[in-house]
Amino acid sequence: MTEPTQAPALVENMLLLRREDFDDLLDRAAERGAERVLAHLGLENGHAARDLRELRDLLEAWRDARRTAWQTTIKVVTTAAYRPGSRPRCPAPAWSG
Repeated sequence: MTEPTQAPALVENMLLLRREDFDDLLDRAAERGAERVLAHLGLENGHAARDLRELRDLLEAWRDARRTAWQTTIKVVTTAAYRPGSRPRCPAPAWSG
């Protein structure tokens, strides 16, 4: 590490920075990377948080609709096959007496 008053130094192809300077450099790089990702996804404007919430809500609604459709299908199939007073759809085996 360098002394607090020293500028970054290049020693044997290595850049020596103070811990604080290195942390600042990482923070700036992370922010730039996040901005690039959001821009790549088309979410670079100020509405990114709202857009992501809406996408999550849409995905949750899709999952609920899919689950409800399966539950309804199962209910229809099971109630159609086992209605009270209806004959079973499968004939009895020939060997039964």
